[in-house]
Amino acid sequence: MLLSPSLLAEGQPRYISDQVYLYLHGGPGTQYRILGSIEAGQAISLLGEKQGDYSKIIDHKGREGWVETKMISAKKSFREQLPEVQAELDKTKAELEQVINSSDSSLQELRTLKSQLAQAEKSLEQASTERDIATAKLASIEKNERFQMWQEGGIIAAAGLLLGIILVYLPRPRRKQKNRW
Repeated sequence: MLLSPSLLAEGQPRYISDQVYLYLHGGPGTQYRILGSIEAGQAISLLGEKQGDYSKIIDHKGREGWVETKMISAKKSFREQLPEVQAELDKTKAELEQVINSSDSSLQELRTLKSQLAQAEKSLEQASTERDIATAKLASIEKNERFQMWQEGGIIAAAGLLLGIILVYLPRPRRKQKNRW
């Protein structure tokens, strides 16, 4: 008896189904006086008393009365859900707009970075070309220096050879012989 569904449901928030316009009766049946009406989707408190097809409730205005049990829903009505969904939609729209704005700025930044990259690649290519030209000139200069050194060495060797030949054939002064007077 302690675990009966009616006792567990007592005091829990419930809602009038969205598809109806319901009368609040003074007792468990249509023969009782109508205390007022409850619009579809209004929040109610289920008191846990049941008689036949009727359940005892307290409506959103604090009135106590009876309504048909089949008209009570445990799910929040659209009327209750709408403000929550609207707030979530507004929040999502704001986040989406922020993402779009950051996406636009990111896109602009990406374009700037691409142009800077293209300029850097062009500068790198130009620097590489200049380096290759300088390396070729340096190799040419080193080759010319070696050739010039060989050439100078050859000239020195030829001059030395020529001088050596000339010196060999030059008449030597004769020494006086000692046995001569």
